[in-house]
Amino acid sequence: MSAATQFRSDRPKEVMSMRKGMLPLSLGLAAILVLAIPAFAFAADPTGAATLEADPGAPVDFIWMLVAAFLVYFMQAGFAMVEAGFCRAKNATNLMMKNLMDFVMGSLAYFVVGWAFMYGADKAGLIGTSQFLLGGDAYDVTVYRDFMFQVVFAATAATIVSGAVAERLKFKSYLIYSVIISAVIYPIYGHWVWGGGWLSSLGHHDFAGSGVVHALGGLIGLAGAVVLGPRFGKYDKNGKPRAIPGHSIPLAALGVFILWFGWFGFNPGSTLSGHDLRMAVIALNTNMAAAAGAASALLLIYMKTKKFDIGMALNGALAGLVGITAPCAVVSGGGAVLIGLVAGVLVVVSILTVENLGVDDPVGAFSVHGVNGIWGLIAVGLFADGTYGDITGLFYGGGADQLWAQLAGVGTVIAWAFGLGFVMFKLMDMIMGIRVSPEEELAGLDIDEHGSSAYPNFILVEE
Repeated sequence: MSAATQFRSDRPKEVMSMRKGMLPLSLGLAAILVLAIPAFAFAADPTGAATLEADPGAPVDFIWMLVAAFLVYFMQAGFAMVEAGFCRAKNATNLMMKNLMDFVMGSLAYFVVGWAFMYGADKAGLIGTSQFLLGGDAYDVTVYRDFMFQVVFAATAATIVSGAVAERLKFKSYLIYSVIISAVIYPIYGHWVWGGGWLSSLGHHDFAGSGVVHALGGLIGLAGAVVLGPRFGKYDKNGKPRAIPGHSIPLAALGVFILWFGWFGFNPGSTLSGHDLRMAVIALNTNMAAAAGAASALLLIYMKTKKFDIGMALNGALAGLVGITAPCAVVSGGGAVLIGLVAGVLVVVSILTVENLGVDDPVGAFSVHGVNGIWGLIAVGLFADGTYGDITGLFYGGGADQLWAQLAGVGTVIAWAFGLGFVMFKLMDMIMGIRVSPEEELAGLDIDEHGSSAYPNFILVEE
């Protein structure tokens, strides 16, 4: 059994400037990959013959985990559609490009060092220290399977940040932060929880990533939004927030449907075994929390505005999905509904509060993923019913021990993700500037950053 399986069971001129800025990074990655080729000469089990001999039932687990990984990968399309729909047409190409490239850069960075930091041999409960570039003894079908399942989670953490910094972040800055998150910030925290690190030794439980993926991504996104500042026109001269409507609610809704679908790989797939029939409980809990989150968010915003706000309902569904991600295996269906109901309320309150505090988060990434990722961790300590993994929460007679373990993770992820995220964005801003010029922002990032528009037939061109 690999380390991943063992511990997981308990994502014009500026163009020339960008190319110059990314050249050293590209050459560096290429050099590392070339130097790593000799490491692949020592194969452990590249055909899977030894694995099949030892465990004839292994193909069931392989198929289950790989199909789940493919579903989680498809969530990239969901995030892309949500962000494009909730943002303006003039930035749609930019958002598509960013959602593509965070997976591209994240895959490479996680392959080079991220996997090793997360699942390599443990060093003092803090970091992994082996299996860089999946070389040497790591050349094994089981390790490759586990890597494929984990890299899509890493990319998800990076892509969550995109929505919080949308419509004003330079593209080259986006590429750099995608590498840093996937190579360092995500895998080291992930090691503490899923790789046998110090948080797992405390009994902290995060089944599929409310904290490791969602809270981490949402908190880094909040840090980026704070450093960048709000979009032009978001606040009037008195500091009162203005609505900046997205250009396509149908795209946003499609994105949520895709994410909801992909979450059936995200959560049930985290059993890491096609033989674990608890997957049925996890699937139902995932669905019910999403439904409850959408319902409570819609009801709350209707009580406030007397309008059935589709944007809040969509974010409510996502909030329920995020909230159930950590406790999905350890609660009943009724517990999942309660968790989703609270998540829907939290996302509405958080979106309105964050906006009034002067932080511009165009798609509500922090409120959906950050706030409800934290709620998901806390929910384990409250609603875990003791029927899976001997994890029992406060409301089911388990006392406060599990809740304290969960709160330890909450405090850690806030300090780690927001703290490092803020330092990362601040340093990049000081060194190279991370925000596009006012002229580029007002015109839209599509033309200046990429030389093309998502909707060319709707652009007036002067002859």
